[in-house]
Amino acid sequence: MSSSDTDKVFAGSIPEFYETYLVPLIFEPYAADLAARLASTSLTRVLEIAAGTGVVTRTLASALPEGVTIIATDLNQPMLDHASALGTKRPVQWRQADAMKLPFEDATFDAVVCQFGVMFFPDKAKAYSEARRVLKPGGTFLFNVWDRIEQNEFADTVTTALQSVFPSDPPRFLARTPHSYHDKDIVQRDLATGGFTASPKSRP
Repeated sequence: MSSSDTDKVFAGSIPEFYETYLVPLIFEPYAADLAARLASTSLTRVLEIAAGTGVVTRTLASALPEGVTIIATDLNQPMLDHASALGTKRPVQWRQADAMKLPFEDATFDAVVCQFGVMFFPDKAKAYSEARRVLKPGGTFLFNVWDRIEQNEFADTVTTALQSVFPSDPPRFLARTPHSYHDKDIVQRDLATGGFTASPKSRP
């Protein structure tokens, strides 16, 4: 199994580690930001892809009106199991799904949201095409990505430190995957290939 293949496997002890350490350290503030952006729009059905252990799902369940249906999906069932066990403020639907082959009818969601997940999609344009397919006309596709690793002090420091400890085979996961998808022109090209004709609105 190649490094790029193992980058997509989140099983064993990873869900618990992810939730215990990475969520409060890195992901919670961005989850609140995504939820706030969606809360300002009129919604009835929201799909989350690459939900992981549910930090965005839990935030959406608290921020959105109870009448809004939330369906949270992830490729990795162990991550969803951990998310489901943690629970949410109100019921949501948990479903294992591949973002590149979503098991939903066309035009069924007002919004598709993804936090720091698109970098892991092997075929990003295909995943974007699926997001567009399940969105209602005028719907919102909201996602975020990291900038280049040199712009993230925490990730860059960790990677540099690991390189000094393992000089012959430095772990490069952070640079290789989470921080690899930062070129706005490439993101826009992939979105266009996936059928999104409007230019993406980039926000700080």
